[in-house]
Amino acid sequence: MNGGATGVRNTRQRSAVSALLAELDGFHSAQDLHAMLRARGERVGLTTVYRTLQTLADASEIDVMQLPGAEQLYRRCSDGHHHHLVCRACGRTVEVAGPAVERWAEKIAAEHAFRDISHTLEIFGTCPTC
Repeated sequence: MNGGATGVRNTRQRSAVSALLAELDGFHSAQDLHAMLRARGERVGLTTVYRTLQTLADASEIDVMQLPGAEQLYRRCSDGHHHHLVCRACGRTVEVAGPAVERWAEKIAAEHAFRDISHTLEIFGTCPTC
């Protein structure tokens, strides 16, 4: 009989995660987001944060990035397909368009008769500040 109460709580928690992401710049780990929510007095579990982030990612409402040798990072991103330049040192991220990458991905998929393709691209380097 807790289903309704749990559903309401999860909706509130999902709203809190989404609202936090809308306020932040850059990519953040699930653990960081969880800590920020807890510091605000939100009663939300880490598992719920992970589940919510996956739901938002599946709906293409947030970007997910995997740094080499690190955990996944998340951020609310602008509309439209884009790629990222990411600083290895500080994590600074710049959104970039990649029309040549899009053409290449479509060509490779067509050569192998793949349909309904998607891709992600992160280019790692060191930003001018670092």
